Amino acid sequence: MFKIIFSLMALQLSMLSHIYAGDLHDHSSHNHSHIAVDGSKTKIDPDKYNNFVSDLSSGQVAIVDVKGMVCDFCARGIEKTFYDDKEVKKVSVDLGAGKVLVAYSNTKRIDVDEIKNIFLINGQTATNVIINQL
Repeated sequence: MFKIIFSLMALQLSMLSHIYAGDLHDHSSHNHSHIAVDGSKTKIDPDKYNNFVSDLSSGQVAIVDVKGMVCDFCARGIEKTFYDDKEVKKVSVDLGAGKVLVAYSNTKRIDVDEIKNIFLINGQTATNVIINQL
């Protein structure tokens, strides 16, 4: 439990450092509109999923439905945050479908609440998480 709390605190501190450094994306600075897709209302593309897992011999894949991802900057922030976990092998963000795929090693005990918190910290909402074993 301590490890999870410590990880979440470190993640929050990392996000705060980006805020103070001015690295966070300011959506108000754009003159174009963003459309946030609700991933729970879309289906995962089987070809994209199969391509994602094609080079993985084992592990676990979290399929996350996300609401609130609106731009490439959002996607890169999510990827960066997940890659901070050494047990993450691969991440794929599909803005158009509102889906995120995260491949973990077999040894990772996947915590759905931790995943949801990662999105919350990044300004999105994970509406559903499905875990597949490879």
